Amino acid sequence: MLKRLRLGIGIGLLYFVSFLPLNLSAYLLSTHHPSEPLWLFTNIARIISLFLGLTLMHTSIFRRRLGLVFLCASLSITLFQGISDTLQGTVKPSLFSWTLVFISQATLIPVRWPLHLIAQLSAFAYYFGVNSALGLEVFPKDMAPPNLFLNLFWICSICNLSVYLYERLAKTDFQSRQKLKAAQERSERLLLNILPISIAERLKQEQSTIADSFTEVTVLFADLVGFTQLAEQTSPRALVELLNLIFSKFDQLAEQHRLEKIKTIGDAYLVVAGLPEPRINHAVAVAQMALDMQQALHQVNQQTGRALAIRIGIHTGPVVAGVIGLKKFAYDLWGDTVNTASRMESHGIPGKIQVTGTTYDCLKEHYFFEKRGPIFIKGKGQMTTYLLQGKRDGFA
Repeated sequence: MLKRLRLGIGIGLLYFVSFLPLNLSAYLLSTHHPSEPLWLFTNIARIISLFLGLTLMHTSIFRRRLGLVFLCASLSITLFQGISDTLQGTVKPSLFSWTLVFISQATLIPVRWPLHLIAQLSAFAYYFGVNSALGLEVFPKDMAPPNLFLNLFWICSICNLSVYLYERLAKTDFQSRQKLKAAQERSERLLLNILPISIAERLKQEQSTIADSFTEVTVLFADLVGFTQLAEQTSPRALVELLNLIFSKFDQLAEQHRLEKIKTIGDAYLVVAGLPEPRINHAVAVAQMALDMQQALHQVNQQTGRALAIRIGIHTGPVVAGVIGLKKFAYDLWGDTVNTASRMESHGIPGKIQVTGTTYDCLKEHYFFEKRGPIFIKGKGQMTTYLLQGKRDGFA
């Protein structure tokens, strides 16, 4: 309403200022009819009141009372003219002035139709009430009272109806925009649940395939041991609820350690550190995540009475990460590092965390390990692997 009210009062001010030179010249060049000074002063009073209203809107007090400013501005236009006519003793319905004022208000300030009605009734109350009380003739001889009232009724009805319809349309438009905004926010949250923030922003701006190379990250694969057999003995709903309970805890840990969850495949969980934003301590973050995952599964077992075990494999190395395809976007990893981490998990021991020599070199100063020895890894041949036991004392 503030902008509309400022526009309406501003145009009204310009309207009366534009007539001021004509009023002055008519006053200076005429024989000074008694009505001319009063008309000039009435116009000046309107200009002053509108300028004052325009100024007051910049104050915090009147910004909260814009309805009062509207009424004062409207009445300063209609009542000053009415008072001028009353003082001259020659009153006549100002059909042209009223129509111009009310239509201008409805066009430029189409808000709060009850305020428009109050402004209109106030002008009529003064004209018919005050002038009649003073004994002045309020009905012109060339217009019957029913015709006058019918004219005034339709002028006000059309103006107020247009304001009401505009308000309703504006309200509907506002509600639609709010719903659209809420839908966009839900879509944004959904997108950010699927993709990292930086990747989501790029995906919204770029049409090409997103693919980035990272020289060193640490990848973790985890798999629930015996889950396939458990699925045969458990109802689908109970199975999904159990899996959701476990993976929700893993998701919380991934967020806590600032890791990027890539995906879940059945009962397997894939997470990585060091992308999409590179970080120095990626191996440490994943190692701590692995230990915390074991603890989280232990808590779930105590809570549900199960005896589930988890097998975890970790490897450090280069990967390519990105988003491909046209539908069901997913941020995924490619490269030998991913395959090796998967092999560490699949060739691991239930309840243990198996890491490669590369990851061991990154962590040996801060964590305890048990050397598992050379083992045959499918697609890799003989590899020396290590089992992560826990943190060394004094390492935060």
